[in-house]
Amino acid sequence: MTPTLYGRWQTRIFLLCTIGLLVTWIFASGWAGTPAGSIYYWVLLYVGIIGLAWDVLYNFLQQYLWDHDWPGLLQFFAGIAEGILIAILFQVDILPHLDRAAFHFRPFVLHYGAVWLAVYLTSWMVMRLLFPRWRFRGGEWMGKWRRA
Repeated sequence: MTPTLYGRWQTRIFLLCTIGLLVTWIFASGWAGTPAGSIYYWVLLYVGIIGLAWDVLYNFLQQYLWDHDWPGLLQFFAGIAEGILIAILFQVDILPHLDRAAFHFRPFVLHYGAVWLAVYLTSWMVMRLLFPRWRFRGGEWMGKWRRA
């Protein structure tokens, strides 16, 4: 089933608050070979906030696809576009708590890429295995559903 907008939002928040936080903790503690610091948590927060806005656009655009679904390849390119947008906003210095002087390209790309890849793979594989009804509820976690 194609995820609803609320399903996209709920799944994004769930995965960023679990898998995303775990990956970010590895970077923030310095275990990933990057400078330790809390900046990674701020980046994760903005990935979530900006991602919620992107989901509105994705939901609108998928209405024009023949099957009303967002294929994996398009999700891959959307992830790249999200990363570029966040990097630009970081560089322009308009995101609170993210100082332009603190932006380093390599750690940003490594962190964003690791979070995005972990969330992407989890949503495409692990979620479908561990939570089979999740797909049939349009990706929604909260709400009223019929009992089977």
